Amino acid sequence: MQENENSKQGAVDAADIAIDKLAEAAGVEASDDATRIAELEKEVAELKDNFLRARADADNLRRRATEDVQNARKFAINKFAGELLSVKDSLEMALADQSGQFDALKFGVDLTLKQLASAFDKADISEVNPIGEKLDPHKHQAISAEESDAEPNTVIRVMQKGYTVADRVLRPAMVVVAKAKS
Repeated sequence: MQENENSKQGAVDAADIAIDKLAEAAGVEASDDATRIAELEKEVAELKDNFLRARADADNLRRRATEDVQNARKFAINKFAGELLSVKDSLEMALADQSGQFDALKFGVDLTLKQLASAFDKADISEVNPIGEKLDPHKHQAISAEESDAEPNTVIRVMQKGYTVADRVLRPAMVVVAKAKS
């Protein structure tokens, strides 16, 4: 009987050891799961923070870009306007001149015209003076036609020069075109 009890006690001890090992293993797994959940929650919080920061940066960038476009539209003329101020000053001085010297006045107006041409060059404004060219309705506006030896629809006279800004028509040239003699 002693043997039987020893064997029962050994089986109970082995079972207790197995239960302790299972409980210990389950505790480690439970501990690992809790740690993993905590790590994932921390990662989610970091990703959420990064997302919110990125969205705020994108919103700020969009707002600044909108402001830059508005300022560009609003102040795009500043450089050209600054160039024209010296032209206006020269014209005012010419009008204020009481000397009566026609040659000096003519010289001053010529210099003023050169200042204006320089301002136009800096702003990429070009004259359209199409004498001898075929009529181009995108650049010219025919105001009349005259009989001429020139080929029909050829510009024979410019009534008012046209202007382009960087190859875009600012004002079409007002022209007289040739028509066939009757």
